[in-house]
Amino acid sequence: MNTRWFYTQLWHIAPFFIRRYLRKRGEKAPAYLEHWPERFGGVFPNPVQQPIWVHAVSVGETRAAQPLIRELRYHFPDAPLLMTQMTPTGRATAEMLYPDAQCRYLPYDKPEWIRQFLNEHRPRFGVLMETEIWPNLMHGCAEAGVPLFLANARLSEKSQNGYLKVRKLVEPAMQTLCGCYAQTAADAERLHLIGASNVHVCGNSKYDITPTETMHERAAQFKERIGSRPVVVCGSTRDYKGVNEAQLLLKAWQTYQGDALLVIVPRHPESFQTAYDAAAALGFKVQKRSDDAPVAAETQVWIGDSMGELTAYYLAADVAFVGGSLVDAGCQNVIEPVACGVPTLFGPSTYNFADACKGAVEAGAAKQIFSAQEWQHMTAHWLANPQNRGQYVEHAAQFVEKHRGASKRMTDRMVENLSVGC
Repeated sequence: MNTRWFYTQLWHIAPFFIRRYLRKRGEKAPAYLEHWPERFGGVFPNPVQQPIWVHAVSVGETRAAQPLIRELRYHFPDAPLLMTQMTPTGRATAEMLYPDAQCRYLPYDKPEWIRQFLNEHRPRFGVLMETEIWPNLMHGCAEAGVPLFLANARLSEKSQNGYLKVRKLVEPAMQTLCGCYAQTAADAERLHLIGASNVHVCGNSKYDITPTETMHERAAQFKERIGSRPVVVCGSTRDYKGVNEAQLLLKAWQTYQGDALLVIVPRHPESFQTAYDAAAALGFKVQKRSDDAPVAAETQVWIGDSMGELTAYYLAADVAFVGGSLVDAGCQNVIEPVACGVPTLFGPSTYNFADACKGAVEAGAAKQIFSAQEWQHMTAHWLANPQNRGQYVEHAAQFVEKHRGASKRMTDRMVENLSVGC
């Protein structure tokens, strides 16, 4: 049986289950109930024509695209920009970061929906950020003559094993790419094993992101609201397989004796209230960022219930912890707080940022801990020893500078490939 044919047949029934999933997500995050026609083959009003098209699933990929898009716009200054996402938070981030772009959801991988999307926009070329493998989309681009690249590509061993189980489906799709630009040599090897050719190791574009003036101004506003107290930021905390990471951190923080303010910034908006309730239930005096009030002297926990401000929280921090690492979610973006010059901690689960985590530890730019209790002890130690924190700040700047340049390397290869017709 033709594997792609069978995969395509599944798309006749998959939309029913996807709609049920979106409705369920919409119970906690109403934004999932919006813009459904874009996901399910509806006609898009006033589609931008012949754009540079960048697909970034959610917030992290959308931010990682920033320096790459800057480089692409240098080479294609007159081309409009089309940004596609799969999540509401990713879409909101794209609308904030790229106000002149057309932003929409990418339709699901049903062939007729893909053909309509490509006919509506007729992209000059497309860039899939990190790890997005949609076989019908990739074949559809090849059939429509739309060059397609996989940029900032990463693939964990766990994901590789999953794709190898459907290699007959994935390998032909990967071979349609005009270029595949991996973050590390290990990523490149794994991508090659699932069928990618023309693979080059270019590094990680997230090292090329620098905090904007707006984020520095917002951080200053946070510090004004907080006052002179030390600040500990736990960014992108996750709820994963029934384990609430924020609650783990809050329980460990109960033994802290100092005056530092603990700032919890959940990864998803639907977790904002959960984090607030968890802090209150443990007896902490807690406030929300959204109350737009000064942080009271007796407040112990501040909930960062806002989107698009994580960089500002990190810039206001004395110590940072990166979420998704105490639960087995593979770690969120460890590069961001390190690049903000903040002494950074992360937990045992690092498979999404394995190379960055390993490199940061070896460079003395971050430290790995293995429990919430160890996080609390290390944080308290750093708060009490500014000189030790300063060494991490110095090493962080050197570490980030060493890894810059991936966006230009990827763009140069794209331009070269496009010039010879892929």
